[in-house]
Amino acid sequence: MRTLRAREELNVIRVLIVEDAPLLRSGLVSLLSGVPDIALVTAIERGGRLELVARQFEPDVMLIDIDSVNGDVFELVQKVRAELTNSAAILMAERCRPGDLRRAAEAGAAGFVLKDTSPDELVSAILGVARGERFIDADLVFAELAAAESPLTPRELEVLRLAGQGASAEEIAADLVLTTGTVRNHLSRINRKIGARNRIHAIRIAESAGWL
Repeated sequence: MRTLRAREELNVIRVLIVEDAPLLRSGLVSLLSGVPDIALVTAIERGGRLELVARQFEPDVMLIDIDSVNGDVFELVQKVRAELTNSAAILMAERCRPGDLRRAAEAGAAGFVLKDTSPDELVSAILGVARGERFIDADLVFAELAAAESPLTPRELEVLRLAGQGASAEEIAADLVLTTGTVRNHLSRINRKIGARNRIHAIRIAESAGWL
């Protein structure tokens, strides 16, 4: 494993990109390839290969689009960081979901940026993180503070709480004296409000944000 001293002697920051959108991946490759202090080691499409590729290249910085990872990106980052302690992680997202910043910090990520971050700011984030600094997009901080209050109604929280206990839509309907269709509508609305992919994802988001 390369040491920090060896990396300093190389005087170049080795970056690994995880991005499944071809246009964005191409843009990131083009951007970083033009920065003298940065050496792009590889760009992969899916986070499922991150562990293997990170072991192979031992990058200084991993730039990871959270939507390019199937499953829990924070668990993946924590796992990779536990093995490659000298590899810092910057997460990138279209928008910040409730609890994302806290979970990113708990996973050991050193940075979190939005996809509309300017090229100069992204480069600054990579350079700073490689020096051991932390970088969080200011808009993300404000978004996280604004999301501290649950956007869900009391009834939606009741439905989600019961779903989190393993209750089916039919069981939730019986418990809350609602129709099954109404419960399903509540669950669909919850997913839309907090950007969840499905019921399990919605429960995870709500628990991470402290709403349940």
